[in-house]
Amino acid sequence: MNDKKLTTNFGAPLGDNDNSLTAGDRGPVLLQDFQLLEKLAHFDRERIPERVVHAKGAGAHGFFEVTHDVSKWTRAHVFGQVGRKTPALVRFSTVGGEKGSADSERDPRGFAVKLYTEEGNYDIVGNNLPVFFIRDAMKFPDMVHTHKRNPETGLKDPDAFWDFFAHTPESTHMVTMLFSDRGTPASYRHMQGFGVHTFTWVNAKDEAVYVKVHFRTKAGVRSLTAAEATELAGRDPDHATRDLFEHIRSGGKAEWEASVQVMPMKDADTYRYDPFDVTRVWRYADYPRIPFGRLVLDRNPANNFAEIEQAAFSPANFVPGVEPSPDRLLQGRLFSYPDTQRHRLGPNYALLPVNRPRHDIANNQRDGAMRFDANGGGGPNYDPNSRGGPKASPAGRSLPFTVRGTAERRPLVQRADDFEQAGLLYRLLSREDREHLIANIAGHLGQARANVQQGMIEHFTRADADYGARVKAALTKSRVPAR
Repeated sequence: MNDKKLTTNFGAPLGDNDNSLTAGDRGPVLLQDFQLLEKLAHFDRERIPERVVHAKGAGAHGFFEVTHDVSKWTRAHVFGQVGRKTPALVRFSTVGGEKGSADSERDPRGFAVKLYTEEGNYDIVGNNLPVFFIRDAMKFPDMVHTHKRNPETGLKDPDAFWDFFAHTPESTHMVTMLFSDRGTPASYRHMQGFGVHTFTWVNAKDEAVYVKVHFRTKAGVRSLTAAEATELAGRDPDHATRDLFEHIRSGGKAEWEASVQVMPMKDADTYRYDPFDVTRVWRYADYPRIPFGRLVLDRNPANNFAEIEQAAFSPANFVPGVEPSPDRLLQGRLFSYPDTQRHRLGPNYALLPVNRPRHDIANNQRDGAMRFDANGGGGPNYDPNSRGGPKASPAGRSLPFTVRGTAERRPLVQRADDFEQAGLLYRLLSREDREHLIANIAGHLGQARANVQQGMIEHFTRADADYGARVKAALTKSRVPAR
């Protein structure tokens, strides 16, 4: 029997949770009913701002276990011993849709991993696809605007979507992936995860390599056709959220093999592609995937808001032995991700239980909204000092790197055109997958203006002549009137 008593936010007992305090049977309600005011005021503020991107999501807890020794490449404690297990939280999400959007929409899927290590939280904030639409963070707000609603009509705008990409040739590889069936995963458990960016691993001798991290699902990749995705959006728009929760609740696990591609730093200047260009992959034949761990999800959140909605991920959350690379998009995300959490959750979002590291936080930051710990105590809030305050540690050192060249705004110098890898991917697809790709593109691109359609046909043709010809034929056949 539950004998817990209702209380106010400050612990006073609630004598009646059904009736407002009124002047007589017919009222009016009295302003002095502080219990009603507290209840309504809190209700009015229950919704925090949704994420600008990755608004719709689901997640679970679990662990990361090291299966192979990678200490020759990184001194990160989390990866330092075979068999070492580290608590983990993973949040999956759609990227462009709002909080109430369908799980089956054609969209990249976020794949955000938080590892609660002994050296602080380490976040690997990636997607289910290994590349991205753009290579410079300067374009990111504009790109996202085209995935959102038209400011005049309030409606999704396929013309804006394709207009942007028709003027952004570097997007052709990602667009090809997105409009294949990989753009509509069957569930979060049946999709791959990629760190997407290039990162730097540094070992105990301060020797560095560049890496890309991958998570390969042990359940096998499963995708939806466009027809299946549309049907699910109407029948069960939360199907992926439901699948993950019910699978774990029934005793199941979701599991991925973690692997890493390793590039010697000297190769960065000579490799056939710029290794910091996020619109391209490193070919597996050049840099094979090396298994080093497994990621297992086996526990659902007890409260979705506290543990998933308030979870804040950032690619800037590194641990010693892991550092950024010159990847332009990553450099922008290092600022943008924690900044959006400061806006969404407040300046002290790192103190929320789901975001707090598993050891004490020691710095000189004080005060601010929602400061609910000891606020740094009574010691000095400045450094240097002679009063026993915390000091910087060599353990947090970062690798020196050389900066060369003039400071100016200019495009990334390309070693290959923007269409080669899209063409390679197209030719790797099966006949059925190509048919689905063409139909998916034509169905959406057909809603754009004729000049935008022509721009995309030119991109696809430069990737592969058959690719462009088939998209053109499909658009002609569909006879969707251009606007």
